[in-house]
Amino acid sequence: MSQITTADITKLRQLTGAGLMDCKNALKEAEGNIEKAIEIIRKKGQAVAMKRADRETSEGKVVALVSADKRFGVMTALSCETDFVAKNEGFIQLAELIAKTALENKPKTIDELKSIKVNGISINDMIMEKVAAIGERMDIPYYEFIEAEHVFSYIHLGSKIGSLAGFNKIVTDEQVGKDIVMQIAAMNPVAIDKDDVPEEIIQKEIEIGKEQARQEGKPENMLEKIAMGKLNKFFNESTLLNQEFIKDNKITVRQYLQNIDKDLKVIKIKRCSLVL
Repeated sequence: MSQITTADITKLRQLTGAGLMDCKNALKEAEGNIEKAIEIIRKKGQAVAMKRADRETSEGKVVALVSADKRFGVMTALSCETDFVAKNEGFIQLAELIAKTALENKPKTIDELKSIKVNGISINDMIMEKVAAIGERMDIPYYEFIEAEHVFSYIHLGSKIGSLAGFNKIVTDEQVGKDIVMQIAAMNPVAIDKDDVPEEIIQKEIEIGKEQARQEGKPENMLEKIAMGKLNKFFNESTLLNQEFIKDNKITVRQYLQNIDKDLKVIKIKRCSLVL
């Protein structure tokens, strides 16, 4: 059996972030082979993740990045179980590396993002190594990207909420773009305008409106009309352009943009939240 040296254990800890005893035991099992020991630690991470599959991962870090030319933006989230881990420097570095990798490689899906290798190690294996080292379930629950003529990003609430917005043209006053992504993060619109709201959401809101009116004792022949009134209120509160502008509630976001530039349009929005 190969002798396990302190240098080997130190090297394995640097490569994986795993604990001292985990590295020592993995090296013993691998008979001193560093590559095999790394694989053992990754498998241990997968085992930990499976055992803790029912645990909530509502903590973590959301990262949003925009390319140098401002035309491509990504937003990723790395989740974990506790705030203590979310503040761990190694966890933060991994969350930022995942977002940077997404920005550089432009994957289409989370699975594609997880499969990308950085210095020979896939993002998924990096996460499993961190799971093995820390003992908490972790995952990438969210990944989105936007391509547009001008993209803005915003991170809020201790990196637990993020937003992206894409515009149809260059925004000459960057504060305008910042205001819009801040609005998205704060007010959580379901769509840009009422015509963009998915039909299933519209039907659900109509049914909710009818049931509320019914519970209030309204006559059956009035339920549809009342529900449509509630639906219009929903559009005003839940679609970006029709919401009250958070910096001036006397105008809507649509009016704010038109006051800046009548041709300026928000064409894509994304929002991510780890807050339950």
